[in-house]
Amino acid sequence: MKNLALLFIISGCLFAFACNKDKPSERFKFLTGPVWTTDSLLANGADASGPGQLLEPFKGDAKFKEDGTGYFGIHTGQWSFFSEETEIKITTDLPVFGSIIIPILCDIVELTSLSLKITTVVPNLANPQEPHKIRLTFKAR
Repeated sequence: MKNLALLFIISGCLFAFACNKDKPSERFKFLTGPVWTTDSLLANGADASGPGQLLEPFKGDAKFKEDGTGYFGIHTGQWSFFSEETEIKITTDLPVFGSIIIPILCDIVELTSLSLKITTVVPNLANPQEPHKIRLTFKAR
């Protein structure tokens, strides 16, 4: 009888754990909830969102959809969390930062229901010894 009670307790714990695992995290909800609008797009500490500049293609809206797809300015692609949801990987279908298609791994500096701030380092095709230090900030629309 004690074994049967213990079996029910263990089964209940496993069920509860499995149900909690399926629930989206708060960070997932924050990221996928709103449409994000660019607030600032900086490369090496300077605005890089103007016509013909490095980050112009990212200017505008971004949407991280629950299915792992989305759009980021003029780019479309996929996204996923890494490192216990402290990093996000973005892979686009179009070349980014020159003629190469590479996934971009970004550190999430801030993620709330109203604000998204990410940073990354990408290759500088003009000067490979000095990569671009990128900071993108967004506001929920």
